Amino acid sequence: MQTVSLAQRTSLPWRISAYILMFLFAVLTVFPLLWLGYSSLKPHAEIVMHPLALPENPSFNNFVRAWSIGGLGAALANSGIYTIVSTVASLFLALAAAFALTKFPYKKSNSFFTGAFAMGLMLTVHAVIIPLFLVEVKLGIVNRRTGVILPYIAFSLPMSIMIAISYIRGIPDAIIESAEIDGAKYRYIFWRMIVPLSTPVIATMVILSFLSHWNEFLFVFIFTTKTALKSLPVAITQFAGRTNTEYGLQYASLVIGILPMIIFYFFFHAQLIKGFGEGALKE
Repeated sequence: MQTVSLAQRTSLPWRISAYILMFLFAVLTVFPLLWLGYSSLKPHAEIVMHPLALPENPSFNNFVRAWSIGGLGAALANSGIYTIVSTVASLFLALAAAFALTKFPYKKSNSFFTGAFAMGLMLTVHAVIIPLFLVEVKLGIVNRRTGVILPYIAFSLPMSIMIAISYIRGIPDAIIESAEIDGAKYRYIFWRMIVPLSTPVIATMVILSFLSHWNEFLFVFIFTTKTALKSLPVAITQFAGRTNTEYGLQYASLVIGILPMIIFYFFFHAQLIKGFGEGALKE
């Protein structure tokens, strides 16, 4: 008996409508990025008079001026420091916590701590920003990189831990029990067995943490007043004032800010999809 494919069983008008909707969605998603890219190559006057037109004489002058005037080099380095340190720290802590909560023989307390981390997902930055600022003032870490990195780690841990728990729970207990019989310590089991087996979910956690930390604005804006500590998202805001807005410089700085994310996602989007399919949704 010949099998009828899904495409053959689907009506032609429905398929045409689906393709049109997907095309429109792609245009609405890609066009703003393209518009931002070619608008950054136009001077301010041309942007104001012809906002949607292509540049008449493309120039990278906006990028040169934005880089020098806005101190984007230092801001880019700060964003890299905040993002890399926070991502690595949250990744290690999340894997260690998930390993303890799923494989250690303390089931009752594990359930309590798992619920506590799940409740952390409901906390928003705006709900705790004032008491958190007061705590940092008491600790003397305002206007220090530590005062930015610690909140980054704290707010990324609940999601990372829940993702890691859902994956590590699926690793057979027999593997760990056999290692324990052979005399292996938990530290050895974690580094030599859990971490290598958790590669898919590690990729997912790294990408999500990287994108979240790179785009973060509020913590750096509130906890730092020194220009030398500003991140790229905060540095970009200096080109948008109430009385004077340099659109060319603003667009160029935005391109500098989003370009690392686009490059990062271009190289690691396959790992993100694989991690969600094999790791984050694993039961």
